[in-house]
Amino acid sequence: MKELPKIADSKVIAKTRLFAVEELAMEFSNGEKRIYERLKAGGSGAVLIIPIYDKEYFLLIKEYAAGVEAYELAFPKGLVEINEPVLDAANRELQEEAGFAARKLRSLKKISLAPGYLSHKMDIVLAENLYPSKLKGDEPEPIEVIKWPFDKIDQLLEREDFTEARSIAALYLMQQSLQDN
Repeated sequence: MKELPKIADSKVIAKTRLFAVEELAMEFSNGEKRIYERLKAGGSGAVLIIPIYDKEYFLLIKEYAAGVEAYELAFPKGLVEINEPVLDAANRELQEEAGFAARKLRSLKKISLAPGYLSHKMDIVLAENLYPSKLKGDEPEPIEVIKWPFDKIDQLLEREDFTEARSIAALYLMQQSLQDN
């Protein structure tokens, strides 16, 4: 197994309300030295929730995505607060964004988002046995909640407003998980 590069020095070179840009002075096992930059997000990571409504439907949300300047379909998601257990964060975000809580939550996988330059990781959680429960979130406008049929996943993947890679990966993890059970 290859030896990990050594971080000779690190410093924050820019900071916003949500992110910090960190510069890393790296030394590789062959003696090569490089400067890398990575984006560090605040909090303790993030969570994406796959809400299973019933045997025929799962839930998606449609909200404004500033990065692409459009309304996008995706699974509910959000930051995990410091010292908050991942499954508690998943249930909280589900209530804030979709108006449901889950009696059964199961972690499927922790994924990296862009490991070459982003330190952030996200837990993908399957939420089942839903019941109505709404918490106030930090969204600037109401989020549209959409019931999507399992038998129309192909049409979902063809939509121009379903482009988020995390949600697409979660779809495949959901399908695999539900097949296994």
